[in-house]
Amino acid sequence: MKLGIVGLPNVGKSTLFNAITSTKNAEAENYPFCTIEPNSGIVAVPDKRLDKLAEIWQTNKKTPAIVEFVDIAGLVKGASQGAGLGNKFLGHIRECDAIVHVVRCFDDDNIIHVVEDVTKAEAVDPIADIEAIDYELILSDLEVVQNRAGRMAKAAKSGNNKGAAAEAAWLQQLADHLSAGKPARSFDFDPADTEQQTVLHEMGLLSAKPVLYACNVGEDDLMEGIENNKYVPLVAARAKEEGARYIPICAKTEEDIADYSPEEKKAFLAEMGIEASGLDNLITASYDLLGLISFLTDGKKECRAWTIRKGTKAPQAAGKIHSDFERGFIRASVIGYNDLEANNFDYAAVKAKGLQRTEGKEYVVHDGDVIEFLFNV
Repeated sequence: MKLGIVGLPNVGKSTLFNAITSTKNAEAENYPFCTIEPNSGIVAVPDKRLDKLAEIWQTNKKTPAIVEFVDIAGLVKGASQGAGLGNKFLGHIRECDAIVHVVRCFDDDNIIHVVEDVTKAEAVDPIADIEAIDYELILSDLEVVQNRAGRMAKAAKSGNNKGAAAEAAWLQQLADHLSAGKPARSFDFDPADTEQQTVLHEMGLLSAKPVLYACNVGEDDLMEGIENNKYVPLVAARAKEEGARYIPICAKTEEDIADYSPEEKKAFLAEMGIEASGLDNLITASYDLLGLISFLTDGKKECRAWTIRKGTKAPQAAGKIHSDFERGFIRASVIGYNDLEANNFDYAAVKAKGLQRTEGKEYVVHDGDVIEFLFNV
């Protein structure tokens, strides 16, 4: 699964991508469309639980969970009609599972701010920027939905498709929702309706994708306090309205310290009075945005975080390790990481207190479960 980093030109997308992937692959220049083909990078998900287990076990190998980010070129108004390189870029977004929307939350006269006309600099306005991107995604979706609704309406009249009338009805409701300028993710879909969910998957609606707003603040904001930034509260309020999340981050600073050693980075953050890297917070939030969690396996040979979807049951989680584990699943021995931590990682004490549980096929794995699977094939 992958996340697309999107936004208007010059808001800091490629700078953020460079920081996330600790590379300089993405051009980060002060002109529109410097990113044309999307850059892709596989990123380790920060997990202090895995770090601690690896320390306790003095493990030979530590393997974190991973997530993929894609740097997509800047959109401008009119992208859904092909403005800029719009159609191509909208296609790149369609291939992603979720969106990290980078919003400019800093003033800098040396970096032009583009919304519609790539030759015209405009004032920084994060809400207008969000609406500009949303508008293009919604407009593109509206065309897709209206086309399918029209086909279903014709099929219903012909009488050859029994479900066509019902599908055409909710598609028209969705079209009306989009026409009102509302993204598909705020439409009242029925998660229990498998046919509706199948249609949604086939349409691949851009505005239905979950979104995380990355508020790109200036380097001065780190010194003076992000709480004093006048733009971030505006994005925070917008995110709350949508039920979305937002993360303040200084992409330029994160890019500058991307190659620091963990000790150097920790010292820098401490000097700035920052508890955690904005980058780590962003990657972790992005992982959660995809609906993913991690269960852990531990030992001297390897400590590893395994990626599963929320709601995954024990046999399917076991299958992430090897298909034989799922096929021959017998039971799972589970310890919650918090129980381990509360007992100073004394495994004997955890077992003595009955905190190591035996779970069967119907057990839904929780984030941070430390699991050993028993199987037979």
